[in-house]
Amino acid sequence: MWMLLFVLIWQLTQVVLGCVVLVQLGYRIAYGAPSGSLMNFGDSVSQYLAQIGRFGTFHSDQKPWPFADWPIARAPEGEAPHRVPPAPHPVRDEEPKL
Repeated sequence: MWMLLFVLIWQLTQVVLGCVVLVQLGYRIAYGAPSGSLMNFGDSVSQYLAQIGRFGTFHSDQKPWPFADWPIARAPEGEAPHRVPPAPHPVRDEEPKL
């Protein structure tokens, strides 16, 4: 029963990862570097797919998320992500004190 459920989850998760890849490609074209948050999310999703694959092939008895913790993204091994510098703090416009 669990195997069938995770096969369905696998199919949905593949679509999500494909969308992340396409959005990341568009971001890379627009900004010249990949998005850090999309890099981290994509890594977590790909690790999740690997967990489903290990469970489905009986390589692991541990059920993937939601029965285990969601995978934590690893440090990027490729390009550095696009960084947006923080905006300067606006100057307060206060009423004059009388």
